[in-house]
Amino acid sequence: MNSGGVRRARRSEAPALDRLRFEPMQVRDLDEVLAIERVSFTTPWSRAAYHRELLLNGCATYLVGRLDGRIVSYGGMWVVLDEAHVTNLAVHPDYRRRGVGRVTMLALEQRAKELGARRMTLEVRVSNAPARRLYEKLGYRGTGIRRNYYTDTREDAIVMWKDLEG
Repeated sequence: MNSGGVRRARRSEAPALDRLRFEPMQVRDLDEVLAIERVSFTTPWSRAAYHRELLLNGCATYLVGRLDGRIVSYGGMWVVLDEAHVTNLAVHPDYRRRGVGRVTMLALEQRAKELGARRMTLEVRVSNAPARRLYEKLGYRGTGIRRNYYTDTREDAIVMWKDLEG
Protein backbone atom coordinates (compact mmCIF):
# COMPACT_ATOMS: atom_id res chain seq x y z
CA MET A 1 0.00 0.00 0.00
CA ASN A 2 1.08 3.55 -0.53
CA SER A 3 -0.12 6.80 1.02
CA GLY A 4 -3.11 6.88 -1.35
CA GLY A 5 -4.53 3.63 0.02
CA VAL A 6 -4.10 1.87 -3.32
CA ARG A 7 -1.84 -1.13 -3.92
CA ARG A 8 1.20 0.11 -5.78
CA ALA A 9 1.25 -1.28 -9.29
CA ARG A 10 4.55 -1.80 -11.04
CA ARG A 11 5.09 0.69 -13.86
CA SER A 12 5.39 -2.20 -16.30
CA GLU A 13 1.99 -3.60 -15.29
CA ALA A 14 -0.96 -2.38 -17.28
CA PRO A 15 -4.20 -2.49 -15.33
CA ALA A 16 -6.77 -4.86 -16.76
CA LEU A 17 -9.15 -2.17 -17.98
CA ASP A 18 -11.83 -4.80 -18.53
CA ARG A 19 -11.90 -5.23 -14.74
CA LEU A 20 -12.28 -1.48 -14.12
CA ARG A 21 -15.85 -0.87 -12.93
CA PHE A 22 -17.60 2.46 -12.59
CA GLU A 23 -20.26 3.23 -10.03
CA PRO A 24 -21.80 6.32 -8.46
CA MET A 25 -19.56 7.94 -5.85
CA GLN A 26 -20.87 7.52 -2.30
CA VAL A 27 -19.96 9.38 0.89
CA ARG A 28 -18.27 6.18 2.08
CA ASP A 29 -15.82 6.53 -0.87
CA LEU A 30 -14.50 9.91 0.23
CA ASP A 31 -11.42 8.70 2.14
CA GLU A 32 -10.06 7.04 -1.02
CA VAL A 33 -11.21 9.87 -3.29
CA LEU A 34 -9.63 12.52 -1.07
CA ALA A 35 -6.34 10.59 -0.96
CA ILE A 36 -6.22 10.72 -4.77
CA GLU A 37 -7.39 14.34 -4.75
CA ARG A 38 -4.54 15.40 -2.44
CA VAL A 39 -1.82 13.85 -4.62
CA SER A 40 -3.39 15.12 -7.85
CA PHE A 41 -4.17 18.80 -7.29
CA THR A 42 -2.36 21.77 -5.79
CA THR A 43 -5.68 22.98 -4.35
CA PRO A 44 -7.66 19.83 -3.56
CA TRP A 45 -11.36 19.89 -2.89
CA SER A 46 -12.38 19.43 0.73
CA ARG A 47 -14.52 16.68 2.22
CA ALA A 48 -17.22 19.31 2.79
CA ALA A 49 -17.17 20.25 -0.91
CA TYR A 50 -17.70 16.63 -1.91
CA HIS A 51 -20.43 16.25 0.70
CA ARG A 52 -22.26 19.23 -0.80
CA GLU A 53 -21.86 17.87 -4.31
CA LEU A 54 -23.03 14.36 -3.41
CA LEU A 55 -25.86 15.26 -1.06
CA LEU A 56 -27.15 18.69 -2.07
CA ASN A 57 -26.38 19.35 -5.75
CA GLY A 58 -29.11 17.82 -7.87
CA CYS A 59 -27.15 18.59 -11.07
CA ALA A 60 -24.03 16.74 -9.90
CA THR A 61 -23.02 13.24 -10.92
CA TYR A 62 -19.81 11.64 -9.67
CA LEU A 63 -18.37 8.25 -10.59
CA VAL A 64 -15.56 6.22 -9.07
CA GLY A 65 -13.50 3.71 -11.01
CA ARG A 66 -12.77 0.55 -9.05
CA LEU A 67 -10.11 -1.94 -9.97
CA ASP A 68 -10.03 -5.08 -7.83
CA GLY A 69 -12.15 -3.30 -5.21
CA ARG A 70 -9.93 -0.20 -4.94
CA ILE A 71 -10.77 3.26 -6.22
CA VAL A 72 -8.16 4.18 -8.83
CA SER A 73 -10.00 7.03 -10.56
CA TYR A 74 -12.98 9.32 -10.25
CA GLY A 75 -14.72 12.03 -12.15
CA GLY A 76 -17.59 14.40 -11.73
CA MET A 77 -19.81 16.65 -13.74
CA TRP A 78 -22.85 18.84 -13.60
CA VAL A 79 -25.55 18.10 -16.13
CA VAL A 80 -27.78 21.09 -16.86
CA LEU A 81 -30.35 20.77 -19.62
CA ASP A 82 -28.44 19.23 -22.54
CA GLU A 83 -24.91 20.15 -21.43
CA ALA A 84 -22.50 18.36 -19.12
CA HIS A 85 -19.71 20.30 -17.43
CA VAL A 86 -16.83 18.22 -16.08
CA THR A 87 -15.94 19.45 -12.60
CA ASN A 88 -13.03 17.13 -11.90
CA LEU A 89 -11.24 14.01 -13.01
CA ALA A 90 -8.30 12.27 -11.37
CA VAL A 91 -6.40 9.02 -11.59
CA HIS A 92 -4.26 7.66 -8.78
CA PRO A 93 -0.59 8.32 -9.73
CA ASP A 94 0.19 4.59 -9.78
CA TYR A 95 -2.39 4.07 -12.55
CA ARG A 96 -1.68 7.04 -14.81
CA ARG A 97 -0.58 6.69 -18.46
CA ARG A 98 -2.31 3.32 -18.76
CA GLY A 99 -5.68 4.25 -20.20
CA VAL A 100 -7.52 4.69 -16.90
CA GLY A 101 -8.12 8.41 -17.47
CA ARG A 102 -9.47 7.76 -20.97
CA VAL A 103 -11.83 5.04 -19.75
CA THR A 104 -12.95 7.27 -16.86
CA MET A 105 -13.77 10.10 -19.27
CA LEU A 106 -15.66 7.69 -21.51
CA ALA A 107 -17.69 6.52 -18.50
CA LEU A 108 -18.55 10.15 -17.68
CA GLU A 109 -19.53 10.79 -21.30
CA GLN A 110 -21.77 7.72 -21.32
CA ARG A 111 -23.47 8.79 -18.11
CA ALA A 112 -23.88 12.34 -19.47
CA LYS A 113 -25.64 10.94 -22.56
CA GLU A 114 -27.90 8.81 -20.36
CA LEU A 115 -28.85 12.00 -18.51
CA GLY A 116 -29.70 13.78 -21.77
CA ALA A 117 -26.52 15.74 -22.44
CA ARG A 118 -25.70 16.45 -26.06
CA ARG A 119 -22.46 18.40 -25.42
CA MET A 120 -19.73 18.25 -22.82
CA THR A 121 -17.33 20.94 -21.64
CA LEU A 122 -14.40 21.25 -19.28
CA GLU A 123 -11.58 23.57 -18.30
CA VAL A 124 -7.98 22.42 -18.21
CA ARG A 125 -4.84 24.21 -17.07
CA VAL A 126 -2.79 25.59 -19.93
CA SER A 127 0.24 23.83 -18.38
CA ASN A 128 -1.45 20.41 -18.08
CA ALA A 129 -0.21 18.94 -21.36
CA PRO A 130 -1.04 15.28 -20.52
CA ALA A 131 -4.67 16.11 -19.76
CA ARG A 132 -4.95 18.32 -22.82
CA ARG A 133 -3.63 15.50 -25.03
CA LEU A 134 -6.13 13.07 -23.50
CA TYR A 135 -9.07 15.40 -24.07
CA GLU A 136 -7.97 16.17 -27.64
CA LYS A 137 -7.67 12.43 -28.43
CA LEU A 138 -11.23 12.03 -27.13
CA GLY A 139 -12.45 14.72 -29.53
CA TYR A 140 -12.53 17.81 -27.28
CA ARG A 141 -11.57 21.07 -28.96
CA GLY A 142 -10.33 24.24 -27.35
CA THR A 143 -12.79 27.08 -27.86
CA GLY A 144 -11.49 29.77 -25.56
CA ILE A 145 -9.38 30.83 -22.60
CA ARG A 146 -10.53 31.69 -19.08
CA ARG A 147 -7.93 34.15 -17.84
CA ASN A 148 -6.62 33.67 -14.29
CA TYR A 149 -9.10 30.81 -13.81
CA TYR A 150 -7.16 28.85 -11.20
CA THR A 151 -7.12 30.74 -7.92
CA ASP A 152 -4.00 28.99 -6.55
CA THR A 153 -1.68 30.13 -9.36
CA ARG A 154 -3.85 32.52 -11.41
CA GLU A 155 -3.11 30.23 -14.37
CA ASP A 156 -5.33 30.41 -17.41
CA ALA A 157 -7.65 27.57 -18.36
CA ILE A 158 -8.44 26.32 -21.83
CA VAL A 159 -12.16 25.79 -22.33
CA MET A 160 -12.82 22.63 -24.31
CA TRP A 161 -16.04 21.26 -25.82
CA LYS A 162 -17.17 18.02 -27.39
CA ASP A 163 -20.38 17.18 -29.20
CA LEU A 164 -21.65 13.90 -27.70
CA GLU A 165 -24.03 13.15 -30.55
CA GLY A 166 -22.94 11.10 -33.48
